[in-house]
Parts: sequence; C-alpha cells; structure tokens
Amino acid sequence: MKNRKIVLSFIAIVATVAIVFSACKKINEATELGGGLIPPVDNITTFDTLLTVQAFNDTFGLANDSQYLAKNEEFFLGKINNDPFFGQTDARMFFELKPQFFKYSFANRPDSLFIDSVVLVLGYVETYGDTNTAQTVNVYELDQSNNFRSDTAYLVRQSNLTYSNLLGSRTFIPRTLDDSVKAYRDTTTNQLRIRLDNSFGTRLLSYDSAGNGAYAGDSLFRQRFKGFALQSMGAGNAVMGFDLTSFNTKLAIYYRYEKRVVSNVQKLDTTVAYFTFSGNCAAANFVKREYAGTPLLASLNNGNAPDPILYLQNSPGTFANLKLSGLAGLSNRVIHRAELIVEQLYDITDSTFRPPDYLYLDAYDPTISNSYKFRTIPYDLTYTSSGALNLGVFGCVPVRSIDNFGNPIRQWKFNISRYVQHVLTGTQTLYDLRLSAPFSLNEQFGIPPGTDATVGILVKGRVRVVGNTGPLDTNPRRLRLRLIYSKL
Repeated sequence: MKNRKIVLSFIAIVATVAIVFSACKKINEATELGGGLIPPVDNITTFDTLLTVQAFNDTFGLANDSQYLAKNEEFFLGKINNDPFFGQTDARMFFELKPQFFKYSFANRPDSLFIDSVVLVLGYVETYGDTNTAQTVNVYELDQSNNFRSDTAYLVRQSNLTYSNLLGSRTFIPRTLDDSVKAYRDTTTNQLRIRLDNSFGTRLLSYDSAGNGAYAGDSLFRQRFKGFALQSMGAGNAVMGFDLTSFNTKLAIYYRYEKRVVSNVQKLDTTVAYFTFSGNCAAANFVKREYAGTPLLASLNNGNAPDPILYLQNSPGTFANLKLSGLAGLSNRVIHRAELIVEQLYDITDSTFRPPDYLYLDAYDPTISNSYKFRTIPYDLTYTSSGALNLGVFGCVPVRSIDNFGNPIRQWKFNISRYVQHVLTGTQTLYDLRLSAPFSLNEQFGIPPGTDATVGILVKGRVRVVGNTGPLDTNPRRLRLRLIYSKL
C-alpha cells in the first residue's frame, strides 16, 4: 500500500472552513437544532432532525501502542502531577549528541586541555500546562548495555532504555525558558541550559582520535558514550516541548587549551566545542499516562452504559467509541447535510490544560486485513487538488462558541453527509466510529481497495466533551447527529 504523509496547514484549513460555511449559509442560517420543517430551500421541502449517538470512553493501551515519533518532531519532557480529570503524565527524553564529523579533535592534545564547564542545551518550543510551577530535570547517562540506534524508531509508550549515572540537574520555572540567555559565544532565547558535572567534560576532553580512540569514528564514540536520558523529578504540572534539530540544541563544552609558552609561562586560551544532533543520532520520547483516581478511569469501569462525558486526550491518550444507533433502520431520503456535533464541556482547568488543536473522526472496519482495523470516513474525507486531506472541511478544526453559562468552548461539526447518504441507500456499511485527538494514524483511505493515509500532535491537549446516554438524553449540548434532508 501507498503511504502519504500529511502536513497540516491550519491557516489554509481555517480559510477553507470559512469558504464552505459561507457557501452553505442559506441552509445554516435558516436552521435551528431540533426536529421540524425548515423553510423551503430552492422550492424543496427540507427537514431537520437529531439522531441518537451512543458514546463510550476508551484508552490507547500498551497492547495497542503503535505510535512512533520521528526525530524531527517535537519532543516532550516534564511532569503533570495534578490534572483533575486526566491524572498524571510523565514525559522523558532520550537522545544522542555527537561531534559533527569524525575523525574529530579538540584544539590541542588531550593532555593539554582543561575543562571550564559542560552544558547541555535544548532548543525550547513551548510549555503545555502550568508554566509557574517549578520542575527539576535530571540528566543521566544511558547505560552502555542499551542498544540505542539511530536507524530505529521507538514507541512512545514503551521504553526499555536504562540509565543510572547522574550527570547534572537543574530546577527552573517553565515560563522563564523563553528569556534571553547570555553565554560565551551564545546569546539567544528559547533555551533550557543544564550544567553537567565537570568530570563528564574532562572525560570527553580525554578521548582521542588516534587508532581506536572515541573520536576516530561514530561506532567507536558510541562505545564510550551511549547518550542522554532526561527525566523530570518530583513536583511539576506541565510538559515542555523541545526541538532536537534546532540550532539551540547542543552539548557545549567550554575548555581552555595550551596555546603557547612565553618565557617559560604557559598561555591558555578559552574556547567552546559543540556536539549536536544530526541524522546519525538516536532519539526516543517516552510518555506515561496514569489515570488512577480520576473520573476518566471511573467512566471506563461503569459497565456497558453510554457515557455522558467523553474524555479525549492527545496521543498517547484516550478516545471515544461512537455508535450511530439512530441511523439503523432509517428509511432512505435525500441528505443535504449530516453532521456529527461535538461540544466541549467547560471547566476552569481548561485554561491551564488547553484542548487539542483538532479532533479526528474515523471508522472501525473489522474486515480490514491488517492490524489497524480503522479507515477514514468513506466519501467525506478526501484528498484535495494540492494532495492534502480536507481536514478543515471535514470538521477537524473547532469553531469558537459559548456554553449556557457564557463560558468559552469549542465546537466540532464533522461533515459525514455523503457517508450517511450511502448508508441510507444501502451501498455502504454502517460502521462504529472513533473520536480522538491523534498524533498520527496509518489507516485505510477511501473506498476499498484504497490506499493508506497518514494523518497527523503528541502529548499536549485534552478536552472533555458532552457525551450521549441514549434516546432519553435531554441535554441540548449532547453529542448528536444532525440530519438536514428531503423526503423522496
């Protein structure tokens, strides 16, 4: 099958959504939620009705973990210790930094080099969560027993990497990471700088490039140093994003070297060497979720009853299974629009732990032969002329709204009109659906045989949305399938 990597441009998506809503303005403005007759549109009698959608919370468990992270993606580090609905998150980073070339040497012989300091520098991108609670990050050396490889992709929720040798530690406030930094030959912003033990720097200076020395080749260097492991310890209520490929990510080795001897007096010069992240460096991001004692976990253990509240968390996190029970047995009719309406359930903690940038809807198809068993929504999720999926028109991007108490919320309207039409005409299977906030998915696209599609956000983002408990649910903001149709 053919794999296609989708790069999302949210500006283009929002613009497309605006155009589509403008084009549909005649129907949308004349329609209010609830059953009944809509004023005629182009001399066609049009009806509006709401159908029941049953919803059930679920999690992406370890057994179903298929999430890999490319080395050029955003990596996350930190701890969320107190999300009242989604519990705890522990994000750890593992990576190599190496000389930019081999054979490599410092400015003089190893026995004429003197360490000043060695600093691990990470290119900071963003903080998700509480930016004012201090975090302590420890830097460890990966054990030499690890088979940490640059040509291997690592699962986000599984890590067998071990570490024990503490190289350094720093406690900081996340909101300060975008402050200006002034260091020798390095004045910039958006850095996390962690000073490591000078003994580690002295060890790096002592390596040689001659014979089988560490700097004689890449594999020889890996035999001496396997890489770094970073873990947040103790308090904290946020995860921080970093870019390993950034110019700001490096190991800075500040040292003095013997430049000349004048009148029997040794003259030392100071300089800095950088080890950086490149294509031949290994990297892995481990993310652990812990839901003990949360309403989310309680909802998973409430039996077979549909859930009134759905808990959606970015990968590796949670999702909701949806059953369009209202469509079963419905007679054929002309569908002008069918939209699955999803509304955020507001809580004050949403200002700290913001919702995902978008949600995604796909279908469970047990007939698919591979292990994924999921497919894009037939007929409605398609590729545009530019080669991108029409995620904006489909409804992945939320619109801003307010709830009954004036709180700001997000609302998603997934356009599944063509799919529903084919279900009613008997030319398409009625699938169970899945609502999630994925980082990426590899699933079957379109109508069989189809191709594989990859849709692509990791760790950051969670939201509670209103579920649906069945036909007797009277909550006006419940999860619902809205049909605008005409009779045949």
